[in-house]
Amino acid sequence: MQTVLFHSTIFGPIHSRRLGVSLGINLMPDNGKICSFDCLYCEAGFNAQGHGDGVIVPHEEVKRMLSEKLAAMHAENHPLDVITFSGNGEPTLHPDFDLVVDHTLALRDRFYPNARVSVLSNSTMAHRPRVRAALLRVDNNILKLDSAITGTLRQINRPLAPDFTAEHVIETLAGYNGKLIVQTMMLSGEYDGKTFDNTTDTEIDALADAYRRIQPREVMLYSLDRETPAKTLTKIPIERLREIGQHIEQATGIKVQVN
Repeated sequence: MQTVLFHSTIFGPIHSRRLGVSLGINLMPDNGKICSFDCLYCEAGFNAQGHGDGVIVPHEEVKRMLSEKLAAMHAENHPLDVITFSGNGEPTLHPDFDLVVDHTLALRDRFYPNARVSVLSNSTMAHRPRVRAALLRVDNNILKLDSAITGTLRQINRPLAPDFTAEHVIETLAGYNGKLIVQTMMLSGEYDGKTFDNTTDTEIDALADAYRRIQPREVMLYSLDRETPAKTLTKIPIERLREIGQHIEQATGIKVQVN
């Protein structure tokens, strides 16, 4: 089984194909995974690997570690395009996520004022007031919607909440009044005896309807790029992704980035 990817709270910098030179912040344990989804494609592996020691670093300690890293990078003239909340699970599950965001924005302004702060979130906590307020303060509020059809979403993302629906996500994201980027993983495959494909005409039309409702400033479409815990998934060719992106742009008027 695939294990956690990030064994520290601050990691990188690494090169992100969507975001540039990125310094990562992992708010979940460095020896386990805590997430409200259990996605078939998660590069950090399935939740079954466990929470490790379950330690979630307090916001003051995240601030200290980030300050030290940014100071060292700045002293050595290292470039930085973005500070990205990602890691071994869902970052917005941190009990003081909003305070961590505030610390990060202040440190960014001090050391790398031209860098952006990005959050990669699965949208499950996006309805919570403190989380919403924090997400609206960052430069790139990137929220996930892998399918606008509940059955497909539940097959791909496997949310822990039994009543989690695509309709709930769409309504939540529409409440951000366009101050977000929607990220959608395109793939097909089979798992536990059930097949899925979120690139069919029915799925794409449903996504286009959802994007029109949400009105994000941009949509990011991408497919598999790294090892996945489920081995029966199919990467969507870049040519097909571009076709889907062009169709969605024409149908919605919303900018689509394809990676």
